[in-house]
Amino acid sequence: MRPLPAIVVAVMVVGALSSVTAYETARPQAEHWREIAWPFPRDGWPAGRAFRCGVAWCGDDVEVYVRPKVGFCNCDRGVTDDDEVDRVADLDLISERFVPLAAGEVVRVAEMPGRIRAYNLRMPDGARHSAVGIAVSRRCDLLVAVAQGKGGAADVQRLAINLLTTDAMKQWMTAAMDGR
Repeated sequence: MRPLPAIVVAVMVVGALSSVTAYETARPQAEHWREIAWPFPRDGWPAGRAFRCGVAWCGDDVEVYVRPKVGFCNCDRGVTDDDEVDRVADLDLISERFVPLAAGEVVRVAEMPGRIRAYNLRMPDGARHSAVGIAVSRRCDLLVAVAQGKGGAADVQRLAINLLTTDAMKQWMTAAMDGR
């Protein structure tokens, strides 16, 4: 077997690196998310943070809303069932008409265990959106996030998790849960 000429090897290396770069730039990065004003009326919990990723980077307008609910969790068990995600994940702030698509799954966000569940939403104007509710806990405190968009639930979930697992968001979520 003859060794490949150096030029062929170089072309293969450049092609592989180009593919990695294309993948990395095609995936929405933290800088593609823009923080927006908390869009919901006041309730019993402090306002959180809200973010939007537009069509150019996320393929659809996707919004993520996240906030702590300090002192609002089962101290012994944490978030262990889908009924709790349905109750606490702030889906009702977007629309009171939401239907789970399937059983939720275990998730870990910012080193906090909990559950994630996908939903169909019927918006007040009759439009249908996909949503994902996330509830994670630490000690007796809860952190909730809800994401919504017009695309499929799997895409909304992937985009929300990509945002929530950035270093900046993990730092903010940890600080928010510590009351800082």
